[in-house]
Amino acid sequence: MADYREYLEFMYGALASLNKKNVELTETTDLVADIGLSSLEVMEFIEKIEDHFDISIPLNILPDVNTIGELAQKVRDLNP
Repeated sequence: MADYREYLEFMYGALASLNKKNVELTETTDLVADIGLSSLEVMEFIEKIEDHFDISIPLNILPDVNTIGELAQKVRDLNP
């Protein structure tokens, strides 16, 4: 099982190519407002996470996720 920091580090790396605004990626970075991800890019990003950690992320949790840190926490909770 990966810990929270490992999830964050993976997400920072996976978001690097999508970070068109070149904002600093931190736990509080907003995926849409700060980075500017489209809905398609968010779904592709979620798919990368699912493939890498071999988990399934339910779509119904996504409305409650705005920041990288929130997503890392949800992924950690899904992968006991």
